[in-house]
Amino acid sequence: MVPASNSPLTLSLDQKREREQSSRSQKLTSIARRSGRQNSAGMGSPKAAKSMAKKPICRRRFGALFAAALVAAVLAVFVFSDLFAQDRNGAESEGEFPNKEDLATATSDQELVAGNSVLNLVSWGNVEPNQASQGTMPAVGADGTAKPVPDQGERSTGASGLVQYTKCTPRSITTICDLSNQRYDICELCGDARTIGHSSTVLYVPQSLTSNCEEWSIPAQSRKSLPWIKKVTVKSLNASQLEPSCTSRHAIPAIIFALGGFTGNIWHDVSDVLLPLFLTAHQFDRDVQLLITNSQPWFIEKYSAIFHRLTKHDIIDFDSDNQVRCYPHVIVGLRSHRDFGIDPNAVPHNYTMLDFRLFVRESYGLPAPEVDIPYRADKDDPERKPRVMLIDRGKTRRFMNAPDVLQGLDWFGFEVVKADPRIDSNLDEFVRRVDSCDAIMGVHGAGLINMVFLRSGAVLVHIVPYGIEFMADGFYGAPARDMGLRRVQYSISPDESTLLEKYGWNHTVIKDPEAIRKSGWEKVGEFYMSTQDIVLNMTRFGPSLLKAIEFIM
Repeated sequence: MVPASNSPLTLSLDQKREREQSSRSQKLTSIARRSGRQNSAGMGSPKAAKSMAKKPICRRRFGALFAAALVAAVLAVFVFSDLFAQDRNGAESEGEFPNKEDLATATSDQELVAGNSVLNLVSWGNVEPNQASQGTMPAVGADGTAKPVPDQGERSTGASGLVQYTKCTPRSITTICDLSNQRYDICELCGDARTIGHSSTVLYVPQSLTSNCEEWSIPAQSRKSLPWIKKVTVKSLNASQLEPSCTSRHAIPAIIFALGGFTGNIWHDVSDVLLPLFLTAHQFDRDVQLLITNSQPWFIEKYSAIFHRLTKHDIIDFDSDNQVRCYPHVIVGLRSHRDFGIDPNAVPHNYTMLDFRLFVRESYGLPAPEVDIPYRADKDDPERKPRVMLIDRGKTRRFMNAPDVLQGLDWFGFEVVKADPRIDSNLDEFVRRVDSCDAIMGVHGAGLINMVFLRSGAVLVHIVPYGIEFMADGFYGAPARDMGLRRVQYSISPDESTLLEKYGWNHTVIKDPEAIRKSGWEKVGEFYMSTQDIVLNMTRFGPSLLKAIEFIM
């Protein structure tokens, strides 16, 4: 018997591996040699029917009587069930709600979309809440209180590993709101919280009405320093104050937050809203209601896939909501750790940037984490080239020699996929283009945040304009590493910047960038962010591309 190690199949595979390794090595060596010689421009029986027999008359009569009795029993069950459902709030429960206190807060969510995951934008214009919920309107009692809409959708089983929502423990009055963080303010109300959207107010009814009528007014986003962020007022009532009656009761938590701010810039969309919203809402495993003040329909539409993944309930336009909604748990504001970053040691959930990137990819139905980057997943194709997405900036920090850059990337063996923010407006399609790439490359700017759609092990080629090296790692380097991506940073020289021609070697802008930095953010923005463009030297840039190829291969 011939040993397995000498079989022709084994030899063929070994030879194939050797050829692949040899070819890869030769390619890298060849590119390295060529790059040194090139300048900046090179680059559903009848049988069954026959067997039927006529039954005796007595048996037919007995069968008819039995059928009639069965129908009557079924009807009785339905009538009893309907009566029980109508009187659910006035009776003691033996299963889902164990006591009267729970009955006061555990009525099914009026705004629930039963048995589907369609995201409904509620109260736009004159549309009443829940009109958009697949044509299902909740029953309303004589007192005007909304009755339960049964949840026909699946409840979370915890299989995802997320923290399950449980009724939170009411805290002391002094800890309802936390204003100590430099980035954000946040209020968390446990027990009896009542939202009044049209007045941007949330009322807290403590178990013991002995509070001092505390009141807070907080910007409901992650950047509390921006004066134009919409504020929400949180009030704690005492015995002398009559709380408003609930027009709808909910058995789920709610989060109230604001849009606005710097939204409209994709970096701020992610860093200021979507990432903080993930940190605040993901713990509830979609069983949470979002109430948005200063709501912007375009934002919700653009990032609908992410909102679908964060909540299975209607989104409420808080500013136009005329109801008094009662929840067992309300969070006002969004948690934030730092710009486009997560502190994995931060309690209570210890999320990471890798968790966030995988969450985003899952939201858009992109391949699972174990799927390799495209080049390695399809390495048996001899014609396959590494794909790099080139981010094309529109106004500032542009490539002035774009044809040379494209030629150079092709010469180094890349297939280039250009991304133009003025054309790539359909985010659902765009994220799949990013996922098909092995690398993303561009000058420091908002477009690089699209790296959240890359696969694990993909590469960020980060070109840093002159004078802003100090912010490069914090904005993109650290987030890339924390998300499980590889990064190549290339800092341009003065002679690759249009600033040199404009100011000359002896100007402080060129000679002493640190002095400009010490002058304040406005000066940094004026000189290095707003008026600088790039003339990329492909010869000098070559070793960075070689490093990117090594990471991909």
